[in-house]
Amino acid sequence: MNKRARAATILRRLRREYPLKGEFVRWSTPLELVIGVVLSAQCTDKKVNEVTRPLFKKYRTARAYARANIRTLEREVHSTGFYRSKARYLKGIGKLLDEKFKGKVPRTLDELLLLPGVSYKSAHLIMAKAFNTPTGIAVDTHVLRVAPRLGLTKHHTPEKIGAELEKLYKSKDFLDVNEHFIMHGRAICKPKPLCGSCVLQDVCPSAKKFLRTGKKRT
Repeated sequence: MNKRARAATILRRLRREYPLKGEFVRWSTPLELVIGVVLSAQCTDKKVNEVTRPLFKKYRTARAYARANIRTLEREVHSTGFYRSKARYLKGIGKLLDEKFKGKVPRTLDELLLLPGVSYKSAHLIMAKAFNTPTGIAVDTHVLRVAPRLGLTKHHTPEKIGAELEKLYKSKDFLDVNEHFIMHGRAICKPKPLCGSCVLQDVCPSAKKFLRTGKKRT
């Protein structure tokens, strides 16, 4: 089985294994998605959703974030970690959206990257989820760990892993690759993986080695 066929098999099985969406950032508007994604850096989606529940009720527009008291914002996002930077990002996002984009979240990748705290990973997610426009595969901590273990890449940086995965999958599947790899990374392919319970063990070179030698894979 060549790499492209194996990649297709992996995604097909993961879709069957995780038919329901896992715990991801909850949102109802593009602005809420941007805020949630920025807060999710180095933080669990579960914690982000706890924080954004009252936050989204209080700050409903970009201008509201732009006019927010920075110390108040710091307290409100404190539990997501790196709260000073994140509060500054949120206020900066509000200010830029209000002044440059008439309060609306822009619909292009290049413009999204102008927003404070928005990386390529974040921008790819926002484009796919908010605007149904896949622009690339977002590589988070789980994808960074899972993709090399599955033998889909030999790289270990987000940019290079994303580029290689994008060659293996159609653009319509980019978001599914991200989300299903994340769910698999949370459930099975953890830092200390549960290879014996994995539906991919027969197509995963790391699992084959682990099951043969009894050693923990890295």
